[in-house]
Amino acid sequence: MSITQERKSALIKVHARAKEDTGSPEVQVAILSERISNLTEHFKTHKKDNHSRRGLLKLVSQRRRLLDYLKDRDEARYKTLIEKLGLRR
Repeated sequence: MSITQERKSALIKVHARAKEDTGSPEVQVAILSERISNLTEHFKTHKKDNHSRRGLLKLVSQRRRLLDYLKDRDEARYKTLIEKLGLRR
């Protein structure tokens, strides 16, 4: 369910705005999206895992807040991130 350190480093490298950037909204949304997709796959086999489902809902709402923040601050960055990650909105 969690992502590996190598995958996380690759996501940071792809979405970072500058060297050693791990806190920008782009990086955070990319990591959250990876975790959400992993949990979604988990629920295909474990349909009754309601404790993890609650965690999934928290991750989705956190990603939504970060995307709203990014849209308010810089809509061009928001649109490129949405296209790059393939998110609906």
